[in-house]
Amino acid sequence: MRSVMRYSEAFKLQVVRELEAGKYSSPYAAGRAYGVKWPPTVSLWVRRYGKSHLLGKVVRVMKADEQTEVKELRKRVRELEKALADAHIDLKLESAYLQIACKAAGVEDVEGFKKKNAGVR
Repeated sequence: MRSVMRYSEAFKLQVVRELEAGKYSSPYAAGRAYGVKWPPTVSLWVRRYGKSHLLGKVVRVMKADEQTEVKELRKRVRELEKALADAHIDLKLESAYLQIACKAAGVEDVEGFKKKNAGVR
């Protein structure tokens, strides 16, 4: 059974105030300093108390051609991930077929058979 930590309002406000005062670089750092188990907890407190300006925001400015390149690269990554998944499936199938073929041929040492016939194609 997991134990559930409940933090008092005073505790939460203290952590948020210290974060606002600049004592910690991020909500995550404040949470670590106080032993808060789940990292996003302090971020939730920050939002609840209307101090969202303390949360780091990433603003990315790109030219149109850079955006196009990012889209193309993401598409390429998806294609490569699919190709890799297909290659893994093909390898598993090839291994299963080899097991079946060796069993049908009466070969018990499949690994030895693979080593002996590694260069044969």
